[in-house]
Amino acid sequence: MYLELDGHGPLYEQLTRALKVSILDGRIVAGTQLPPTRELAQELELSRTTVLAAYEQLRAEGFIDGRVGSGSFVSHLQTRPAPPHGRMAIAPPSRYAQRARAVRNWDIPRMHRGLRYNLQYGYPVINPALNNAWGRELVRAAAYTRLNVNEVAGVGALRQQTCDYLARRRGVQVQPDDILIVTGTQQAINLTARVLVNEGDSVVLEEPHYFLAHQALAAHGAELVAVRTDEQGLVCDELPAQSPRLVYVTPSHHFPTGAVLSMQRRVELLHYAQQHQCWILEDDYDGEFRYDAHPLAAMRSLDEQDRVIYVGTFSKVLFGGLRLAYIVMPAALRTDFLNAKYLSDMACPVIEQAALAHFMEDGGFERHLRLARKELKARRDVLVAGLKEHAGDRVDITDTPAGMHLVAWLRGYDAPRCEALIAYAHEHGLGLYPMAPLYRHAPERQGLLLGYCALSVTELREAMQLFGQCLDHMERA
Repeated sequence: MYLELDGHGPLYEQLTRALKVSILDGRIVAGTQLPPTRELAQELELSRTTVLAAYEQLRAEGFIDGRVGSGSFVSHLQTRPAPPHGRMAIAPPSRYAQRARAVRNWDIPRMHRGLRYNLQYGYPVINPALNNAWGRELVRAAAYTRLNVNEVAGVGALRQQTCDYLARRRGVQVQPDDILIVTGTQQAINLTARVLVNEGDSVVLEEPHYFLAHQALAAHGAELVAVRTDEQGLVCDELPAQSPRLVYVTPSHHFPTGAVLSMQRRVELLHYAQQHQCWILEDDYDGEFRYDAHPLAAMRSLDEQDRVIYVGTFSKVLFGGLRLAYIVMPAALRTDFLNAKYLSDMACPVIEQAALAHFMEDGGFERHLRLARKELKARRDVLVAGLKEHAGDRVDITDTPAGMHLVAWLRGYDAPRCEALIAYAHEHGLGLYPMAPLYRHAPERQGLLLGYCALSVTELREAMQLFGQCLDHMERA
């Protein structure tokens, strides 16, 4: 029991006052049994005689009742009235907290649990063998890692493996000192905002866009400028004439439409950044997964002015709970990113970093990627075939041979009808998610973002059959 003695007068009087305050404030509620005198005396390092005297005084004043053989219990008293208006006035939260509260209340796609067929985007492909392999790596790392040493930028071995991987798979040539290990893409976006964006600075977002990037930048106080995308990605001709501070893009596989930023537009965007003295944040969230050819080189590989802040993630590739990603830092911003990371959480967990570094060095990472690509292609093919069979001309499929999701546009649906379809599907165990919340402005047509990582080939076939039945119901309704 926490009791603070005020230091004035005899000890039994101090203890009596402390107990009275706790009872009147409601911290010790009516009916509570007080500790035995011997136990409380030991806990407070007082004599038992002092505690007995305090209990007797409280009993005499009616604060406690003594029950023979049971102990002392707090009486039912009228406690202090609540302050006016129900609570005391408190200082308002920071402007950041107020903005974060506002953006987190936006209507964004929600994850639903307990659905038989959940087409939620964001779940990595499940590889049962990965659990055992990762467990072995963690055991090894715990045995061989220096647990009292952790670099702000990340474990050196992991930064080296990341450099090797980027050169081999993404066409990006960097050194370990250019790499900063972070706890997921979301921290990468937040650190970028801390380093570059002041309240009121303009930041360009693709339209539609990744909603968590939108929320992070808006909470930071950025003035967001939505620039349209089409089948070739960001429409560079519509970039603002007034220089933004930052341009956030997903060029290898636009989220959510899947468009790939054309080479011509990549060059135009890099030229725009140089001309307007702004920075580009390249979010390469699933560039590893391309099924018709080798993965495209990242836009960072074309950057000769060192203006691209490149972000990649291990969590999307392996499993979401890993929470490890990386930033390729421009030389001019390296110190600022390291400072921001240190002040945020000092460094990422060392054992997980060491385990991942050895997993990559030993070839386990590449083996997992090969298996994941093969499995994801099979699931994507089944999803597309199922949409064509059961939805037919009632949807238009944006089918890009990459990533972990695709978009199905609903023909003849307005927003209320789309919401009704999603609600009906949910009632019957099918999780569907709308495209509309991924736009800053209402889209011209309604669509669904369909993730296919979390379901097996068989489950996807069954899910598409159910989807067709849901469409049938909407036509009859």
